[in-house]
Amino acid sequence: MTPARIRSSIALGLGATLLLGACTSSPNADRNAKGGGGGGVLTVGMPSGPQAANHNPFLNTSAGAALGYRHMMYEPLAMVNPIQPAAEPKPWLAKDWEWSKDYKSLTLHVRGDVTWSDGKPFTADDVAFSFDLVKRHPALNGSAVPYKTVRTEGDSVVLGFDTPQFVNEANILSVFQVPKHIWESVKNPETWTNPKPVATGPYTLSRFTSQSVTLKARKGYWKSEPRVKELRYTSYNDNTAATTALANGSLQWSFVSLPNLDQVYKSKDPAHHKAWFPSGLGINGLWVNNERGPFKDRALRRAVNLIVDRRLIHEQGQYGLAPAVESPTGIMLPAGEAFLAPQYKDARLKVDVDEAKKILDEAGYSLRGGALYDRGGKRVEVTLTDPAGWADYLADLDIIKAGMAKLGIKAKVRTQTVEAWTEAFNNGDFDATLHWTNGGSTPYDMYKNVMDQAQLQPVGKPAPGGNQGRFRSDEAGRAITAYAAAISDDTRRKALNTLQKIMVEEVPMIPTHANPIGAEYSTKHWVGWPTASDSYAPPQPTQATALDVVLHLREAS
Repeated sequence: MTPARIRSSIALGLGATLLLGACTSSPNADRNAKGGGGGGVLTVGMPSGPQAANHNPFLNTSAGAALGYRHMMYEPLAMVNPIQPAAEPKPWLAKDWEWSKDYKSLTLHVRGDVTWSDGKPFTADDVAFSFDLVKRHPALNGSAVPYKTVRTEGDSVVLGFDTPQFVNEANILSVFQVPKHIWESVKNPETWTNPKPVATGPYTLSRFTSQSVTLKARKGYWKSEPRVKELRYTSYNDNTAATTALANGSLQWSFVSLPNLDQVYKSKDPAHHKAWFPSGLGINGLWVNNERGPFKDRALRRAVNLIVDRRLIHEQGQYGLAPAVESPTGIMLPAGEAFLAPQYKDARLKVDVDEAKKILDEAGYSLRGGALYDRGGKRVEVTLTDPAGWADYLADLDIIKAGMAKLGIKAKVRTQTVEAWTEAFNNGDFDATLHWTNGGSTPYDMYKNVMDQAQLQPVGKPAPGGNQGRFRSDEAGRAITAYAAAISDDTRRKALNTLQKIMVEEVPMIPTHANPIGAEYSTKHWVGWPTASDSYAPPQPTQATALDVVLHLREAS
């Protein structure tokens, strides 16, 4: 799998649930093969392992996030297309919106023709409640937007901020809207599993098991009723099982990193098996712990950055689907070329073991008997972690591990369930882990994700909003603040140049490859999928725009 799928997948309760073998059929396999997507059924799946019954839309550790079905029930105020970052968001539960001149206030005009799935009207009070909920509970505020005030004005909601927040418009418009009459009695929304979801979307939860979920279309949806009447989700144990299902047609929509994509998938049904992997400015990288362990030392971060074979990661770990990061700034090229600071226009990353050894030698490290020791005489050992079953990430870690061995670093790869991995990442309980970054219309979103000082937390305290690597830099904090508050392009450019310099010199995170937002899908029973020539949304089933994709689908003739 690859990151942009939202890698918020969760694998829970392995000891208490039925485990499937790597190549075993899914619980829905027979039904899907017979139905084949006919009769209004679309089969969706992800290699996320057994799931717990958690339908809380705000939690990236929920089953709804792992499989993507939360987006079929809970809707945003607007649809934001991450592969067209310059495009205006598409109005959804909000008819329109406007900012104050200083960008410290946003007025949202709420649709009046929407009902919740239990039949009650959707109102501005629900929108205000939803924003107040994430304001009061930071664990639900995944984008760490600094809301100050929330109030209603008739059918509108006004959000107030202490500083300009235009840079967070997409994050604000993407907040899940939940019913006040249900959630206002929830004592602990951060841990609530939301057993009976009530939402504004066109689908309701019909059936849930640890490895299969069924949603059915409901009556009374405010937009045109979807052609897809039933969504059947399967949570496969790993990439291999999902690949088998894709190849035989029982799985129609997924996001799996496939070696030899043409041979193992497209060739099985050339007329209908399709794949498209667009990407934005978000990237993948080796997030290192800047607060504790060996990577607290900048010299080690700089040295390891020089031994990562990004070409090999692109060709072998990512099967040629995700381009390598070339610029030491972490900015993807050519998409972000216009943002490069002058001193980095021609700078490119390359493997340089000799230079890496020189950096370590000058920093007081010593190489004895092929083993690297720090300046205190301790053997340098590193644990690399990622979820079990994520074959692409684990292959990438093996490549990084081999590079580290050239410096004498003793590295081991350890796997976790997705839930445990996500929790450890947010808590700073790791040495190094491969993870994705946020994307956006400029590299600012990526840098903020990695270096935001407002999200800096001590190890052990969750930091779901960003800076999970615990990177400390007053200079980075000032630059991020300056960019967000800027009212001129020159001010934004200077701030972005500063962040590039910090990324290159301090290496708070080691960039590796692009973050594709792609998918495999079948046109045998359903057409209308997004493509390079009709890029109305990324095709990935766990993205916030997945509902927009489903609403575009129609039966194949």
